[in-house]
Amino acid sequence: MSEKKNGIDKGLIRDLANILNDTDLTEIEVEQDDLRIRVSRQGATQYVQAPVAPSFAPAAAAPAAASPAPVAAADNKNAVTAPMVGTIYLAPAPGARAFVEVGTMVKEGQTLLIIEAMKTMNQIPSPRAGKVTEILVNDSQPVEFGQPLVIIE
Repeated sequence: MSEKKNGIDKGLIRDLANILNDTDLTEIEVEQDDLRIRVSRQGATQYVQAPVAPSFAPAAAAPAAASPAPVAAADNKNAVTAPMVGTIYLAPAPGARAFVEVGTMVKEGQTLLIIEAMKTMNQIPSPRAGKVTEILVNDSQPVEFGQPLVIIE
């Protein structure tokens, strides 16, 4: 049976946290009778218990973390930017060799990386020929539209 303390079902919370990990979701919320539980991956994982009522107000979202990409890279005219929001993959499959590495000479149209968006794998082609001088993202990292990904000189 699930561990309970003060009416909180810790087993349910653990199950929800595992679902977050298994699915790469950032937040999940369930409602059961007069109990609503939200587990969020914004900063530290949060566990929220609140009675369900018409006047229930959702918890305020945590402020977004600053982008790890250097400002100079964002202004670089040679930066290849993300055409969509999604998750970056640097290789065609887990454990496979990356599409490109720093120092790789690429041709126009050559696949640089993949962005997964809505369970669809989108190959991101090089817009021009040149040498990859910087890779600004990590494998499995979420990216925003317009975020610099790679520098091609």
